[in-house]
Amino acid sequence: MNVNYEIKDQVLTLEAAGKIDSGNANEWENAINEILNKETFEELIMDAEKLEYISSAGLRVILRLRKDNESLKIINVNSDVYEIFDMTGFTEIVDIQKAYRTISVEGCEVIGQGANGKVYRIDADTIVKVYFNSDALPEIHRERELARTAFVSGVPTAIPYDVVRVGDSYGSVFELLNAKSYAKLLISGEKTIDEIAKMSIDLLKIIHSTLVKPGIMPDMKEVALDWAMFLEDYLPADEYTKLFTLINNVPHDMHMMHGDYHIKNVMLQNGESLLIDMDTLCYGHPIFELASMYNAYRGFNETNHENSMDFMGVSYEVCGQLWDRLLQLYLDTDDQDYIDAVEKKAMIVGYTRIMRRTIRRNGLNTPDGQVIIENCRQKLAALLPVVDTLEF
Repeated sequence: MNVNYEIKDQVLTLEAAGKIDSGNANEWENAINEILNKETFEELIMDAEKLEYISSAGLRVILRLRKDNESLKIINVNSDVYEIFDMTGFTEIVDIQKAYRTISVEGCEVIGQGANGKVYRIDADTIVKVYFNSDALPEIHRERELARTAFVSGVPTAIPYDVVRVGDSYGSVFELLNAKSYAKLLISGEKTIDEIAKMSIDLLKIIHSTLVKPGIMPDMKEVALDWAMFLEDYLPADEYTKLFTLINNVPHDMHMMHGDYHIKNVMLQNGESLLIDMDTLCYGHPIFELASMYNAYRGFNETNHENSMDFMGVSYEVCGQLWDRLLQLYLDTDDQDYIDAVEKKAMIVGYTRIMRRTIRRNGLNTPDGQVIIENCRQKLAALLPVVDTLEF
């Protein structure tokens, strides 16, 4: 049996092809060992693109190969062969990567964008979230698990059903038949601000009524405490102490949160609202969700109103109107003093996140970043003395 191979940058790639079973496993192993004995390499890869089947005899060859070469990685495994590896436990022993079909998003409509990726509509039936990170498979698998957790818990969620290659990165494919984002419905005039706000809050209350088990997703309070601690060297001591204390005193809460809830992350399909972009799923007190929403509609766009149009597709004024209505509906009150008080609490967490995010992105050394950071400093300086708790 001949085994094709190549060496590049100290990486030896062997080709596995056809069917490997008890009839040819020994011959296959001998051919591999002959290559290994005459070549020098630091990393070993087996390309299984042409592998149709492997029996237990072939698996034992791989097991011996892995014992002597801890760097062994198996790539481009088709679904049938991957199932064999998975069922036999090899996926827990060896780094085994599935083969993914390749698609292009050139010319496709962009329907959303978050911190980790951009969402495109491929056709009337499907959308794909393309991750910015070229090594995004762990992120994709994590988001798929989070989406599954939300769906099983009763939260209406778009479930990813396929992983694809898109250029140098990866994407998750969702089936959304003729679905439109809340943003698109608002922009087109199909829904009013009041209608979008009511649909948003109806879904948000379902999310916030859902209890989750510890360890499944991040605790948003711990994340927010990290934001605050980062700012210790950038705020006056009394302001930092007050900020940390406020967040630290937020009660522990095991209710689900989306973490990045806005009109581009909810789709309407046949009258049903479905969440997308689930990588931010977490749990915690609702003040952290409201802070994220405040940032999406106002905070991130405050020093440059054009950001609203660039990100949401609607004006800063419309974003502000929508935020006001969302907060009123969420709190279920017309008491403006109470609404204003809760908004201030959300603003404290929101500006904490924006300031930390901007500093980490080299904002101290750019004119735009300096404006954002100074705005956050001023807002926190004004809010912290008048807010004694983040609870509501």
